[in-house]
Amino acid sequence: MLIIEDLVKCYRGSTRANDGISLHVEAGEVVGLLGHNGAGKTTLINQVAGLAMPTSGTIRVSGIDPVAEPAKVRRMVSIMPQAHAPLAGVTPRQATRTLARIRGLDKQAARTRTDELIAALDIEAWADTTGEKLSGGVRRLTAFAMAAAAGPGRVVMLDEPTNDVDPVRRRLLWEQIRELANRGCAVLLVTHNVIEAERSVDRTVVMASGKVVAEGTPAQLRSRAVGEFRLELTAATDGDLPKLPDHITAAGPMMNSTRRLVVPLDSAAASPALAWAQRLRDEGHIDEFALVPVGLEDVYVQLSGDEAALEAEKGAQGEPLVA
Repeated sequence: MLIIEDLVKCYRGSTRANDGISLHVEAGEVVGLLGHNGAGKTTLINQVAGLAMPTSGTIRVSGIDPVAEPAKVRRMVSIMPQAHAPLAGVTPRQATRTLARIRGLDKQAARTRTDELIAALDIEAWADTTGEKLSGGVRRLTAFAMAAAAGPGRVVMLDEPTNDVDPVRRRLLWEQIRELANRGCAVLLVTHNVIEAERSVDRTVVMASGKVVAEGTPAQLRSRAVGEFRLELTAATDGDLPKLPDHITAAGPMMNSTRRLVVPLDSAAASPALAWAQRLRDEGHIDEFALVPVGLEDVYVQLSGDEAALEAEKGAQGEPLVA
């Protein structure tokens, strides 16, 4: 439903916010778009929605070009922006029902869909409260309901949808994101919450400095990580980190600060490392430890770090940096 090929967006001074991006999102799929601030994620969404003009490359929404036919594409796309929705003088129920009608649902269908979303997100207590009296979290959930209030077969783009939302309703929100895909929508999701996204997306696209640096399922991206586990130790006092014993081999570079040591490990080293850490804690050398499987967040940090190092090297050689 959404196809992007070699997309470039340049701003004044030849700054490339998007630098040759290609990706696709199928109906029934949730694709997570990860990247640091300034990676070009919001710029990408704005171009799909017809709110910004690409410098080059192509975008197709169900075969339609948003540059050539922006009005038609806007009727096929729902967007939840990063900023709060303007709800002054309007209740969540009114705002959601209005957007459903604008997107083509008849009066009864709009009412039914609005009631479904309000109940599913557990915001019934505020459904008839005007926007200026709502908390940031309820306003955010309302913005999601406004984007989701349509029939199946749409491209739905969500920019940091869980910002300001409490943990309980955040879980409900992720369920509704999944439900959008089940209804036949193609969902493109921008988020910094890598841990939550890992449990909810079908594929992940990692961006850095305007480029796609990795793409795949969470399992495929985790396979790129150094080691299968991560041992984390916290020393009892500053500067008193233990030295890794000779019988335990790290799978890659270790990270340490004055009190914290992080060791990447292969599965064969996990058991002896766990026994060593337990002994250190029993003897009072460390306060706590944890042995955890490597997750998507580890891969994301690694990829972002690799890209930052590459850009720093280019800058040192006098090459232009990608903003």
